[in-house]
Amino acid sequence: MTIPYDKDFAVVLLADMIRIRRMEEKAAEMYGLGKIRGFLHLYIGEEAIAVGALHALSPDDNVIATYREHGHALVRGITMNSIMAEMFGKREGCSRGRGGSMHLFDRATRFFGGTAIVASGIPLAVGLALADRMQKMQRVTACFFGDGAVAEGAFHESMNLAALWQLPVLFLCENNYYAMGTALDRYESQTDLCVKASSYKMPAVKVDGMDVVAVHETIKRAVSHVRAGNGPYFVELQAYRFRPHSMFDPELYRARDEVDEWRRRDPIQQYYARLSDEGKLSEAEYVALGANADQEINNAVDFAEAGTFEPIEDLHRDVYTTELVP
Repeated sequence: MTIPYDKDFAVVLLADMIRIRRMEEKAAEMYGLGKIRGFLHLYIGEEAIAVGALHALSPDDNVIATYREHGHALVRGITMNSIMAEMFGKREGCSRGRGGSMHLFDRATRFFGGTAIVASGIPLAVGLALADRMQKMQRVTACFFGDGAVAEGAFHESMNLAALWQLPVLFLCENNYYAMGTALDRYESQTDLCVKASSYKMPAVKVDGMDVVAVHETIKRAVSHVRAGNGPYFVELQAYRFRPHSMFDPELYRARDEVDEWRRRDPIQQYYARLSDEGKLSEAEYVALGANADQEINNAVDFAEAGTFEPIEDLHRDVYTTELVP
């Protein structure tokens, strides 16, 4: 299928995927150097989902992500400087250095996390959507979660309420076929996740999560459905993470041949090849996109390095108060 966008927007999609990829690779490097600590979950291989989906939303919509959310935050508009500083634990980060990799947050872009507990963002999405409905807002709440979240009770409770109350929630399941180290068919008796969503009487569709155009077009239709007041919508985005679950993961549960097979479907390379074949991007322009991304990430690392750690005097800030609130 011919890419249905003008050159400017078509290239924006590619540029954002490259920005995510280069930022993630640099984050892995910084983790190895001890600059980033704690947990670090990389999104490499799944970039087409965040880029295709988030470009289908409006700036006023709500976004909730998982602990693998660096790419979502970046595309949503949080600066790379702010994201990297947060991962470095610096006060200049988007969560003042208190959230780290798994808890990115930015009220200005309506990016409400970054949640570390599996499926914990799903009931939050239902709450945001309910609040918007009560205030007669036209917002859509987009909630990203992994396939492992579908096995949690919070998923089913939230799907039920969203459908019962016809709330404006877009449920986006990033199915990378592994819940940490457990394959989908080893923890789900029904591996067709759309069947589960359909049982709650809402539209449910699958899409190739390695194809940024397919993702964008599917999410545009889903957003239109939700924004029109027709209730929630479920999209299963089938993709694959090329790296282990986290930096601590020895990755003993996947065959190397399987990973290599999926790598041949790299969403960035696939999309670049299509742009090139259609004459919408030259090799020189492609190289320039990578160079721009590298400069952005180098600036972000410099910004994070120059940042400041929170002083010990602020240890209890925002934890509790001794003052009674009337």
